[in-house]
Amino acid sequence: MFMHVEEKNKIKTKSLLFVGSFLILMGITIFLLNWYKDNLVKNIEQDSIKEFYEEQKSQETFSSNEKQKETSNIPNDNERIKKGQKKISYIAVLKISKINLERGLVAKNSPANNVNQNIEILDESTSPEVDQGNVILAAHSGNSNIAYFRYLYKLVPKDEISIFYNCKEYIYGVVNIYDIPKTGTAEIIRNKNHNTLTLITCREKTNKQIIVISELKDIKEVR
Repeated sequence: MFMHVEEKNKIKTKSLLFVGSFLILMGITIFLLNWYKDNLVKNIEQDSIKEFYEEQKSQETFSSNEKQKETSNIPNDNERIKKGQKKISYIAVLKISKINLERGLVAKNSPANNVNQNIEILDESTSPEVDQGNVILAAHSGNSNIAYFRYLYKLVPKDEISIFYNCKEYIYGVVNIYDIPKTGTAEIIRNKNHNTLTLITCREKTNKQIIVISELKDIKEVR
């Protein structure tokens, strides 16, 4: 009788060890697959940014027809990866050296232009070259791989932000940072006589959003 119970306990222990080992193996496999996918996306993004800069340097302006090609019928990033495409069509690049951010922006009418995939160009946003216009960008904060504005809170007045667009670098200086309640709408307080750039994200562990207002300081040709 004692031996029979002992054998049953051994079988139970072996079963538990097998199940535990299987779950650990599955966890490691899922982790590695996610790591591979994230790195694949990052590599494609980096290659696409590099290509964007090369294209900007190789030409001074785009014709209206070329612009239309760049900004219409753009599939989202995941669709491109599934199809084996090695390039994302960026229309601009946002660069904030202080927080080590360099991220391509897709066209406003692209399915990928949303905060769950990229830095989003909001509908109310103008292009950088519009006189007295306002470029408005939003992105997540936090710790996820799409939290592109996770370090936005580190910016202070006079910090510089660049947008590379249409063969030019638009250089902005931060002039104001303030919080607003998270209500689904954002009150943008800016000097409408200036070309401005507005960045919006959530302030972690609060029910507030951070608004960063920058004004255009300089425009340089991309060389």
